[in-house]
Amino acid sequence: MSEQALIALVSSPLPQWALQWAHQIEQTLAPARDVIKPILSSWWTLGIWFTINLISLGVLWWDFEKYNQNIPSLMKFVWSLVIAYSGLFGLGVYWLTGRTQLDSDSLWKQGFRSTSHCYSGCGVGEVIGITAATIILSVSTLWLVALTFTLAFVGGFALTVGPLMQEGVGFREAMWDAIWSETPSITIMEIVAIGTDLLLAGEAGWTTPLFWTALLFSLTIGFFAAYPVNVALIAAGVKEGMGNPAEMDGSPNGANSRQAHSTD
Repeated sequence: MSEQALIALVSSPLPQWALQWAHQIEQTLAPARDVIKPILSSWWTLGIWFTINLISLGVLWWDFEKYNQNIPSLMKFVWSLVIAYSGLFGLGVYWLTGRTQLDSDSLWKQGFRSTSHCYSGCGVGEVIGITAATIILSVSTLWLVALTFTLAFVGGFALTVGPLMQEGVGFREAMWDAIWSETPSITIMEIVAIGTDLLLAGEAGWTTPLFWTALLFSLTIGFFAAYPVNVALIAAGVKEGMGNPAEMDGSPNGANSRQAHSTD
């Protein structure tokens, strides 16, 4: 964590144990930060990352158009956001777990789809929160964290509540379902993602490459942190997990696309 961010937290109303815990983590991760930060501070890194993400999005949309037109529009939106944040990693997750050509399903694949669903909404909230707090509001570190956390929860819950209400579930029931099933994974994801961003770019201005590369990098780290939580929630029956996309397609075209793809 940057010295400025650490000072801001020390002067905040957080309990002493939380401050000591944050400082210990910062000291433990300092060697890794010293290696990663110079790489993320390069305009070349930002340019390469941006280019790879654009190419990955192009591949995704080509696949939607050619082989997976019948994937629900919400999931197309989810996968587009995942790949916009994480590029090749997100494309790999989609290719292995999210296409209608999936030969078999498993808990680990359900975990990736569930994490991606959560990740897409939380990512929108985090990007808006960090950029708005830094560029527009110029608030302190504590307020930045609070705003980003809040917007991440709003984004994550919205992608759960919205589809449930479209299926006829009442708002109160849908919101309770979102709180019960999504809170653990969103909390872990945001603690890790926001903490990583502060560790790497706590003092970075929005006109520097580090501000943007650290934001994208931290989102991806948050995905990794939330994945085992989602797997555990699905295994325990707290979350139902995202359905098998091969069954989600639900049309003859899905089977035809799988057959066509296998012969290409």
